[in-house]
Amino acid sequence: MSEVSTAARLRVTGRVWVFGDGLTTDDMYPPDAMKLDLPEAAKQVFYAVRPGWTEEVRPGDVVVAGRNFGLGSSRPVAALFNHLGVAALIAEEFNSLFFRNAVNAGLPAMTVPGATSRFTDGDIAALHLATGRWRNLTTDAGGTVPVLPDLVLQIIASGGVLPRLAEQGYLPAELADVLRSPAATAAGQGSGA
Repeated sequence: MSEVSTAARLRVTGRVWVFGDGLTTDDMYPPDAMKLDLPEAAKQVFYAVRPGWTEEVRPGDVVVAGRNFGLGSSRPVAALFNHLGVAALIAEEFNSLFFRNAVNAGLPAMTVPGATSRFTDGDIAALHLATGRWRNLTTDAGGTVPVLPDLVLQIIASGGVLPRLAEQGYLPAELADVLRSPAATAAGQGSGA
């Protein structure tokens, strides 16, 4: 059994880090980092836009971004976020491929219009994917967005597409927890090179 319950993966509360518009996969996973082992590559996340961020981020934190978050090549950025302990992503708009990679890695992601004006660094965000509710607990701003399709919620709740397949018997069930690891996620998504 996984250390994080299925329901808990759909409900996240954490400290916020706000980034702007147009963050690419290069900003999150620089080309030079793709040749590094996962723990070393994770230290490079956002290095070009916010040097030292990976030394400050803590497990349970939430990344908030603007429009077109994750534009670029298909790199296993979600695995890097998982390795760093990022609990969820909120953006005004996700690049569709990046969003799908986050879902496949079991990383909760929610589209919130105006997110970068509703949160500031250090605020506490709460989101519940199953209801579409989000709240800034620091300012008490909040709202509701459309709920993701059931299959997407099931994949996130399982901790990713590979653990979901294990739970359904398509992969050995005893591998479900192993398949939730950032290393397995990165291997499943490829290097992006």
